[in-house]
Amino acid sequence: MRKINTSALYRYLQHHWLTVSFVLGFLTDVILLNRVDDTVDNLILLFYFFLATSSLILFYAGVSEKVPARLIPILHRYMPMVMQYSFGGLLSGMLIFYGRSGDFWVSAPYLLLIVGIIFANELIQKRSDRLRYNLSVYFIAVFSYLVLVVPVLVGEMGPVIFIGSGLLALLVMFLLLTALGKIIPHFLMLEKKMIVFTIASLYVLFNTFYFLNIIPPIPLSLTELSIFQHVERTVAGGYRITKEDHFSPFDFFLWTEKFHPLPDGGAYCFARVYAPTTIKTKVVHRWEYYEAEQGWVTRFTVPYQITGENKNGYRGFTQTKNIQNGKWRCGVETERGQVLGRKTFTVDTKTAPQDLVTVVE
Repeated sequence: MRKINTSALYRYLQHHWLTVSFVLGFLTDVILLNRVDDTVDNLILLFYFFLATSSLILFYAGVSEKVPARLIPILHRYMPMVMQYSFGGLLSGMLIFYGRSGDFWVSAPYLLLIVGIIFANELIQKRSDRLRYNLSVYFIAVFSYLVLVVPVLVGEMGPVIFIGSGLLALLVMFLLLTALGKIIPHFLMLEKKMIVFTIASLYVLFNTFYFLNIIPPIPLSLTELSIFQHVERTVAGGYRITKEDHFSPFDFFLWTEKFHPLPDGGAYCFARVYAPTTIKTKVVHRWEYYEAEQGWVTRFTVPYQITGENKNGYRGFTQTKNIQNGKWRCGVETERGQVLGRKTFTVDTKTAPQDLVTVVE
């Protein structure tokens, strides 16, 4: 059996210890985080927030020697690791919840920004660059966290709540910089313009992302989106669903799925949207047809109210009877147009549906 070269592994980890700490924060969240309105999940994220804040302050207190001499080497050695662990925990929590919330391709610029932070961690060497990087990551994490948690606490979502959450993140950042100003006044003064420019740029970027509908519609998440031959509400409050019961492993690699409507039937778009228990809002089903010259053309939209009372997600459906051959898609959006998800399918009216089953759920 080949022996593991522990000394080489140690040297590698020592060289990349900040990134290793970052990744450990990610792994912790993958194991622990589940629901955005769960008390334990929010306590975990709040713990990361306080850990990031205190480790930043303690690290620079050690750098400026504003603590007892015996603590300086300990703070120098361990606070950067604690800081990176808390950053990793906060940002991975955002990736988990934001990744569940919106359509990946629509939200990709925002999600890639967070992923890019991880790679940038390996490239920062200069102390001044490291300070700006730490403060930038802290602001991104705090901004994302507050935008996530404030709607859950107030039970509302929308532009006013988002702007208010962003202003609260700026206030937190101001308080942190005020504290650091007492610890490393000269160093902070030298970097003041670049820090203000960086934070202001990130604030503008996030707001631009939001009003361009790039930021996912946190705290909502789409847990199911399917196209069926027929859906109806039962007296007991469930749903009777008629669908084709077949599956091919090759379906996973297809961008669209084949859909065969019933004679004189149409298509039913069935969605399950998870919302925190405090949230009451509207979602919109957007039915689109692909035209060769125009691309995706909206045929119609149907809004309906959802609540967070069902822990498995609020179920709803819309339908179209005027179905024609070609490529269709049904998208689930917020009233502002933030996309939770889309289902693309190709209609074939010449072939009858096969292996039909009816289920109640």
